[in-house]
Amino acid sequence: MTSATNLSSMHRTRVKICGLTRESDLAAAVAVGADAIGFVFYAPSPRAVDPEQARALVAVLPPLVTSVGLFVDAEPDFVRSVLACVPLAMLQFHGEEPPAYCDAFHRPWIKAIRMRPETDLRALTRRYRDVRGLLLDTYDPAVAGGTGRRFDWDLVPGWLAPRIILAGGLNPGNVAEAIRRVGPYAVDVSGGIESAKGVKDHAKLEAFLRGVREGDDYRSHHKLHSNI
Repeated sequence: MTSATNLSSMHRTRVKICGLTRESDLAAAVAVGADAIGFVFYAPSPRAVDPEQARALVAVLPPLVTSVGLFVDAEPDFVRSVLACVPLAMLQFHGEEPPAYCDAFHRPWIKAIRMRPETDLRALTRRYRDVRGLLLDTYDPAVAGGTGRRFDWDLVPGWLAPRIILAGGLNPGNVAEAIRRVGPYAVDVSGGIESAKGVKDHAKLEAFLRGVREGDDYRSHHKLHSNI
């Protein structure tokens, strides 16, 4: 095996835990190895936080854990007011925001795509060319996200899979399968690890991370043997 093969077999799926509202849950997410923490700035969501709450939570994040602010078709002045209060490292846009809007805040950004059979991911990749990553979520005409349901993973093309963040109905029971089948760069979870809306279940958090590692171990083993 070459050194390139060894490196390729060591990929670790990154993990974003979204919808944090409590410091104890944030600490638990960090303790199990979360790479990014998401804060929801969308009032209709049961996981919404206000800027003061978010600032207090971001203040206790350790180095190298990314703080992500989630917005849904927000007025630009609202996004700017949040950024003036909360030192977010990255933004996530979960509505119908055009590329120029996403670029306007001078932060790295993620664009959520709600998946349907007719979704043209190649065209969206060209349209959102400056995106840091596309987050693929479940389509529901009634809600912007947090449906608790998975979409058809076969809709994710192999050429794009290593660059996406996979979301939508993930939980400790299916995340290993999701990683085995899709092979995303990262996974995003919120409702699938909760005991109540906005309240994370720490045992489920730990189980979710175990599932991620199980999926990674499978893919590494499979890649290793396919290159022998």
